[in-house]
Amino acid sequence: MAAQTPGQYADVNGLHMYYEQHGPADANGPPLVLLHGGVGGITMFGPNLPALAASRAVIAVELQGHGHTADIDRPLRFELMADDIAALLTQLKIPQADVMGYSLGGGVALQIAIRHPQLVRRLVVISEPVRRTGFFPEVLTAFDHMGPQAAVAMKQSPLATMYPTVNWATLFTKIGEMARQNYDWSADVRKITSPTMLIFADADAVTPAHIMEMWGLFGGGQRDAGLDGSGRPPGRLAIVPGTTHYDILSTDAVARLVIPFLEKP
Repeated sequence: MAAQTPGQYADVNGLHMYYEQHGPADANGPPLVLLHGGVGGITMFGPNLPALAASRAVIAVELQGHGHTADIDRPLRFELMADDIAALLTQLKIPQADVMGYSLGGGVALQIAIRHPQLVRRLVVISEPVRRTGFFPEVLTAFDHMGPQAAVAMKQSPLATMYPTVNWATLFTKIGEMARQNYDWSADVRKITSPTMLIFADADAVTPAHIMEMWGLFGGGQRDAGLDGSGRPPGRLAIVPGTTHYDILSTDAVARLVIPFLEKP
């Protein structure tokens, strides 16, 4: 029977990190770590969380300055947040986990696989590029102008009620500053050995050209798989039809795609 424990906190790297444990208490296999996107929190996974937790242990985390996890005096960086998750898994005595991240959380998930490869059994990245220029130009323009003024609109957002302790001006400032950092992880991503599933919307914020480039880094799109499928790469690529970067998690479609990948021997 599926069970949910109340939210808990762990002190890692100077951060008082909030996380939740979902799923059967007697679930076999490594847990699945869920990493949300920017500005939001665990609730961003919507119906996907209970679908994923129906038969497996799930650890859903709220990252620095997000949700119930208070900010600390350091910038937001994918690498630092990846180290936070690694420290959490060590504290929970979890030697290996599946890791799934959406948007900003997808970048954190990639960095966990790059910086702490021994911790990642399988990796799922949703709607996140491996280099900054993988986003459409208008998305980059939005990042260039993101700052404390964006916090004004949050007064009318349900998130303001859901997460009343978040300093929205600081959060938007830090996210904007991080999003303006140029990065290209292609060389490191090519070295990831964990079987990886990439999931994008058919109208994503990431360009189709970059999606295929990214898939190529994981060995995809190089040749015909053959009648017996022996030529296919170990990973998976999924495009969710009728969705965008912003609503791809609004149904359980992502969970239905991910579960067979995670359960594959």
